[in-house]
Amino acid sequence: MELDGAGLTCAQVHDAAYGDARVTIASLDRARAAWATAQELTGPVYGRSTGVGANRGVILDKPGLDLLRSHVCGAGPLIPPARARAMLVVRLNQLLAGGSGIDPAVLPVLAEAINGGFTPPIQTYGAIGTGDLAALATTALCLLGELPWHHEPPVPPGAPPIDVAAPRFAFAPEDALPFISSGAATLADAAIACHRLRLLLEAAIDVAAMSFTAVGASAEPLAAAVQEARPHPGQAAVAARLRGLLTQELATRVQDPYGYRAFAQVHGAAVDALDRATAAVEIDLNAAAENPLISGSLAWHNGNFHSAPLALALDASRAALVQTAQLSTARLATLMDPAYTGHHPFLADRPGSSGALILEYVAQDALAELRLLATPVTTGTAVISLGTEDHAGFATQAARNALRCLEPLEIVLACERTAALRALDTPTPDRPLTDDLTTSRHALTPHPPP
Repeated sequence: MELDGAGLTCAQVHDAAYGDARVTIASLDRARAAWATAQELTGPVYGRSTGVGANRGVILDKPGLDLLRSHVCGAGPLIPPARARAMLVVRLNQLLAGGSGIDPAVLPVLAEAINGGFTPPIQTYGAIGTGDLAALATTALCLLGELPWHHEPPVPPGAPPIDVAAPRFAFAPEDALPFISSGAATLADAAIACHRLRLLLEAAIDVAAMSFTAVGASAEPLAAAVQEARPHPGQAAVAARLRGLLTQELATRVQDPYGYRAFAQVHGAAVDALDRATAAVEIDLNAAAENPLISGSLAWHNGNFHSAPLALALDASRAALVQTAQLSTARLATLMDPAYTGHHPFLADRPGSSGALILEYVAQDALAELRLLATPVTTGTAVISLGTEDHAGFATQAARNALRCLEPLEIVLACERTAALRALDTPTPDRPLTDDLTTSRHALTPHPPP
């Protein structure tokens, strides 16, 4: 995977995190140009010749590397190595975009860490959407040799482990802030979430097609004429794909419940919301969102680190997931109803048996979790650093919750799939359905969870 500071996608971040791709660097030219400019700067430059936060007015003659050491603090469990690796990929790509003024010699060392299976030990809590300072300061101390890397060497199956020296880089004091002034960890989580949620939303259309078939739902609401009358792109795409999965048999009812009749509208809105979130993430994956920004011959002090666009887009996406999951549980309810399936209640093999009733409990539990995770983060804020940092985007929490949405959304869809398969076949005698549900989950999500 070649990184050039311009073309990184959410899918590539996911592949770098969970696949075996090696990263290469296309060119260091933009990073070198910014570094050369930074060497010529005179006067106060935030974080280079001054303190940070409320100490921005304190001129430092010899700043040292205390900024890195002071910002290593986190709480909670360590994030999985794959997410830490994704963070390294994102930060490397951002630095290749230029604008940080950091010594470009650190960039090949970051690539070496990624390719060698080295990741920093990053704890879950420690950022509020204005920069992943603790996570990147931890990375910097690993590079300095003051903290140990976590190491999982990429060894082919059956091959002996290879002893690889830990990557090292001697940061100059002026490189401390340029290295940590980034939301790379938040963006990595957001990119992984967006990619995996897209796969689930696509799989949900296949699941809906099974339910449509099982209850003989009408395909009339999916007609092209209907979509052209209200041309939302996600709605049209969902309707077209579902039309292609269904047979064109005559409808058995004049109008079906909303779980079928409004599927394209509700699920399409979730697709549109995720498209907007993905676009917001991918802009920042390839942005030189540095403060100060080294551009031309100057250092531009700015607020490009603020995560408001990302947090707002992720808030909207999580809310949209709840609606599409609610319709899945609505279809699940019709699959339990003999008026729609022609089977005994709850898809039982005989009257009075419970059949697949328990799937509704599992789905509603997961849906309740999704509703909690959809609580917007952008309605809150924080004032810190003696009032100089008087707003926060909380995109970190928005991205973290987007990742957490994967499991309950998958469970809701798996419950519907399990019931639909049962409705399409001859219902079997009562038995545990755990394995059936696990099989459906695996069918929906072939990749390992983040």
